Amino acid sequence: MSQTSIRRLDSRAPDFLATLDALLAFEAAASASIAGAVSEILDAVRIRGDEAVLEYTRRFDGLDAASVEALELPRGALRAALEALDAGQREALEMAAGRVRAYHERQKGESWTYTEADGSVLGQQVTPLDRVGLYVPGGRAAYPSSVLMNAIPAKVAGVGELIMTVPTPRGEQNPLVLAAAAITGVDRVFTIGGAQAVAALAYGTRAIARVDKIVGPGNAFVAEAKRRVFGMVGIDMVAGPSEVLIVSDGSGHADWVAMDLFAQAEHDELAQSILLCTDAAFIDAVHAAIDRLLPEMPRRDTIARSLANRGALIRVDSLEQACTLANRIAPEHLELALDRAEDWIGRIRHAGAIFAGHWAVEALGDYCAGPNHVLPTMRSARFSSPLGTYDFQKRTSIVQISRAGAQRLAPAAALLADGEGLQAHARSARMRLI
Repeated sequence: MSQTSIRRLDSRAPDFLATLDALLAFEAAASASIAGAVSEILDAVRIRGDEAVLEYTRRFDGLDAASVEALELPRGALRAALEALDAGQREALEMAAGRVRAYHERQKGESWTYTEADGSVLGQQVTPLDRVGLYVPGGRAAYPSSVLMNAIPAKVAGVGELIMTVPTPRGEQNPLVLAAAAITGVDRVFTIGGAQAVAALAYGTRAIARVDKIVGPGNAFVAEAKRRVFGMVGIDMVAGPSEVLIVSDGSGHADWVAMDLFAQAEHDELAQSILLCTDAAFIDAVHAAIDRLLPEMPRRDTIARSLANRGALIRVDSLEQACTLANRIAPEHLELALDRAEDWIGRIRHAGAIFAGHWAVEALGDYCAGPNHVLPTMRSARFSSPLGTYDFQKRTSIVQISRAGAQRLAPAAALLADGEGLQAHARSARMRLI
């Protein structure tokens, strides 16, 4: 008898879709206490600059410094962290960086123009952002993969300056994170974190130059700060809890599927792990594997709460129905755990990333497959995309109208402007009729 609490649903149940939508629902808005605290921090840094940054760094991280400049790590410290890694760690980090770079180099946009018969030239100029801020969680948590996934596409795009902020509570620095910064060519690293780091990047202070965009993961305070400064600067996204949806026809290994569900669930008790399967017996086998393997997991309490809160094992009638439901769910990660997964990729319209086949485990995508692991969550894959090189480039329209082109276009523009009641627009166009 199964001991692990996880929903068992059947797509034939009359209330199935309502139940599924309720399971998927997640409110990402910050609590009033978080929103209030973040608002106070943003205002303080905007008004008092470095002084406020130092104050909050002292309060939250137990790190006392005479100036924000003293919180900047020299390049030599980054290089020393890289040199100090054992051979295996360094090789893995460099291999992952190389694969991520090779993938993102293919995404780089190029400027283009075309010339019309009358000599008018239209086009688009693609240029990199001038300065980007990268937030990386710090302390005992090690997220070198976040550095790779955010810094490499920025550098491939040609960003002029990349400033990284990483908290170091009580001065505790993570060598893997610093080594990743060295490998990816991060330009400056400041040991500050939280909403105060986001504020410093967004508003600029005497020591930290204002950036054009802020990327990278963080806790609820960081996410709320990014949400509030959006518009003044760009941001990558306001991400929700991690998600995986596995589509199975029962052809795989139950233990593999159970562990893939665990891999998302161990992130956070709000993470979501769902299985859609056509084979009821295989669902039973997966549930049994969950019971058997869970006690072995160091983060078993978090996994168990995640599976109980937001997980589900769902029987479906067919793979066609599974794909329809997958598009409704629009998951961050979609695993097609099928023998002929390639036959079903084209049926998926909404997913952050598709992992096709039994060997394409999502964990490889988190670290070293190549594509970016910063993906849309909370069903936003319906309208947004993974982080990529294109997020660090901007596009400017080029409009070069010849004299002959103006004679052709101005009458139409003037008539449309008259229709909108914008007489100066109309007259400005007609003045070109010579």
